[in-house]
Amino acid sequence: MMHMTFYWGTKMVLLFDFWKTDSWLSYSLALLFCLLFSVFYQYMEDRRLCVLAIGIVPPPSDQPSTPFLHPRLGTRLSKSARFATAVLFGVNSAIGYVLMLAVMSYNGGVFIAIALGLAVGYLLFRAKEYEALVVEDACACS
Repeated sequence: MMHMTFYWGTKMVLLFDFWKTDSWLSYSLALLFCLLFSVFYQYMEDRRLCVLAIGIVPPPSDQPSTPFLHPRLGTRLSKSARFATAVLFGVNSAIGYVLMLAVMSYNGGVFIAIALGLAVGYLLFRAKEYEALVVEDACACS
């Protein structure tokens, strides 16, 4: 029977009927997989945003500048970048749904492993985005 509330046991079924844990070793390996897969999710999101940033085509230089609008307005993506970001978005969405289904096993350890993996992945791959924004905003305010 499937649990409908959080539980803390080492015996669980994760995503598939054949992925059963019945010992501390198999449970620990399943948690490690969840942690690494959620770090990979953040890595793939970082790759998608990098492709998006690389593929931006700036507006023509003969267009008058508008100082009150955000500098990215009026830009567009190249066709290859649009396709690549769409593919990466699809892959990342699939990974996100698999992580959500794993959390829906209602095992407390799986929940903690995925939340911790997302935080570690964010720290490793995505926190640098906001560092640049903070520096850019600080320069604009002075």
